[in-house]
Amino acid sequence: MDERPLLLLTGASGGLGRELVPRLRAGGFRVRALDLSADGVDADEVVTGSVTDVDVVDAALAGVDAVVHLAGMSKERAWPDVLHANVHGTWVLLDACVRAGVGKVAFASSNHAVGLTTRPEGPPLAADTPFRPDSYYGWSKTAGESLCRLFVDRAGLDVVVLRIGSCFPHPGGVRGLSTWMSYDDCARLVTAAVDPAVTGWHCVWGVSANTRRWWSLAEGEAIGYHPQDDSERFAAEVFASEVPQDDDDLVGGDFHRTPLGEPN
Repeated sequence: MDERPLLLLTGASGGLGRELVPRLRAGGFRVRALDLSADGVDADEVVTGSVTDVDVVDAALAGVDAVVHLAGMSKERAWPDVLHANVHGTWVLLDACVRAGVGKVAFASSNHAVGLTTRPEGPPLAADTPFRPDSYYGWSKTAGESLCRLFVDRAGLDVVVLRIGSCFPHPGGVRGLSTWMSYDDCARLVTAAVDPAVTGWHCVWGVSANTRRWWSLAEGEAIGYHPQDDSERFAAEVFASEVPQDDDDLVGGDFHRTPLGEPN
């Protein structure tokens, strides 16, 4: 009998999900992938369907030890789409976790939940920086965080909110030198978040140990997240590129420049 912990990873066919699945499996987990289409996702098990479908989610949670919730709209979209996928979908999942007795959730939030916050010039921003969303997408993440907190306080779930910066193969520009999180560090963060010893409510920044970071690592370290990568190795390449650089002084960068509800 396979005694490795079983994780349900929602949104497994997205860019981040596809990177996490093999890393989590290599780290000692079984992974059940849930998405509208999981073609090409190298998971132990695959469930096809929407996180907004109660029957699909109920079935996907059978025998699960913890959930990593990535599913939803990952950029700005029209209000009804963001509300349904990101808010209703999160409620469906959390409610189903309570009914299934799955007590551990890692929720992928975003820096855009506080995107209109001014970048700090002094000490790094704490992970519990108050909501100041820069978009419908950012607002949906504040709603998801609030739902998670409600289910911690009222239903006894253990939830770690991951306020992710920018998780890509390399930083996309000067801002990315501060906000970047490597895929390997993301797997380390998820592994720490689903540890059974981490209980109650936690909010942490999803960022690597970047020399230029704006965000605190203390909250992540408190749950056992110790990032090993630093975007500084890309700095020379970034500054030599001709990619237009973001000159906004906000945590969320230029996200606020896109009209509300228009794809960015």
